[in-house]
Amino acid sequence: MLGKGLMVFSKDNRHPKSRTFRRFRELIVVGFSLAALVVVMTTGAAPPAHAAATTPAVGQAVVTGARVAGDHVRTRFVLDLDQEVTPVVSALADPYRLILDFPQIGFDLPSEAGREGRGLVSAWRYGLFAPGKSRIVVDLGEPVAVDKMFVLPAVDDQPVRLVIDLVKSNRSDFIVFARESRANRHVAARATAGKGDRLTPARDRDRPLIMLDPGHGGIDTGAVGIAGTLEKAVVLDFSSLLKRKLEKSGRYQVQLTRENDTFIPLRERVAIGHRAEADLFISIHADSVRRGRKTVRGATVYTLSDRASDALAAELAESENMSDVIAGVELAEEPTDVTDILLDLARRETRNFSVHFARILVAELESAVRLINNPHRSAGFTVLKAHDVPSVLVELGYLSNEHDEKLLISEAWRERMANAMVEAIDAYFRPRLAQDAAQTGTVAAQ
Repeated sequence: MLGKGLMVFSKDNRHPKSRTFRRFRELIVVGFSLAALVVVMTTGAAPPAHAAATTPAVGQAVVTGARVAGDHVRTRFVLDLDQEVTPVVSALADPYRLILDFPQIGFDLPSEAGREGRGLVSAWRYGLFAPGKSRIVVDLGEPVAVDKMFVLPAVDDQPVRLVIDLVKSNRSDFIVFARESRANRHVAARATAGKGDRLTPARDRDRPLIMLDPGHGGIDTGAVGIAGTLEKAVVLDFSSLLKRKLEKSGRYQVQLTRENDTFIPLRERVAIGHRAEADLFISIHADSVRRGRKTVRGATVYTLSDRASDALAAELAESENMSDVIAGVELAEEPTDVTDILLDLARRETRNFSVHFARILVAELESAVRLINNPHRSAGFTVLKAHDVPSVLVELGYLSNEHDEKLLISEAWRERMANAMVEAIDAYFRPRLAQDAAQTGTVAAQ
């Protein structure tokens, strides 16, 4: 008997957001955790594809230089700044990382800065972490302790210098340091955090809500193309274009998980879609691959599965799921699976709708752009794990391939891709829109 509730095209369940699905969803919404970090998005223009948006507001500090010196016993990390600013320092283990949190600052550094380390530092990266907050994440080859941190004022033609001395430590001491420093950081964050507007109940609406999720952002640049194209910029540009086209049709409400160069944790992206009660969640990416750089190219559509459909899907899921590690986010344990039968049924039905949309999307893309072989694939992408929102991840192309990279920054190609996705979304929602129109007509006639 339960099998009938899982059929995507059964009489009562042949269009997105069937009555059965809505009943499940209403039960799930009551119990769904809203404990994820709330990130308040601010509006802003999309950054160029080849540049990170790290320009500070007037009066804010700018990092003008950086270097690492020393050996595996003692290592010094130095930042040159145009004014004095002191970070909040914390640490994370597994992998070992040192986190430097600043008020929003700018970074006037060469593109290769941080790719190579020295001594106890293996690499480091920087960028906007949240509105009004910048972060530097220092990757460590082994446990360390912060021996000293001090600021040298500017003298003559020498800039302000922030100096951090690291010394070799051991795992147990590092774990204690990480736990205590994170506690202090959370206290500071609570004292300065403003209220967000994402916890307000979703309003009644007469049009489907589509949540577009530009991948990466801020400190997490995502893939970098052969010619230096940044994934985080390409996907934001494309998502903004797709949003405009969908809104122009007048058939949908459309939101972005991020509207500027800001980092958002993976689970918060899922939570944003859930809180908005989105009818469809589309995560947009343009990744790179380690193997087959010259041959792996073309658009791909991914859905969620417990087991990857192939080696490439597994590699990409592993890479995408590392986004929080890259940005220095504390990784919480995966929530224990709930055995409630209604939740399980809703989860399965959500996956059915996701697969249904993925097939429609692939069919539309085939006539518009180049697709990878076997373009519908699946893997355990964290960002697709909403229980109640049909979700897909679209790889526009692969920045590791020079031909794809050129297409991804081509206005003509992006127009074709966006138009094809609008057609697919229209086809997916057509049964629901037709039913809503019929019901509206009936009410009007009465």
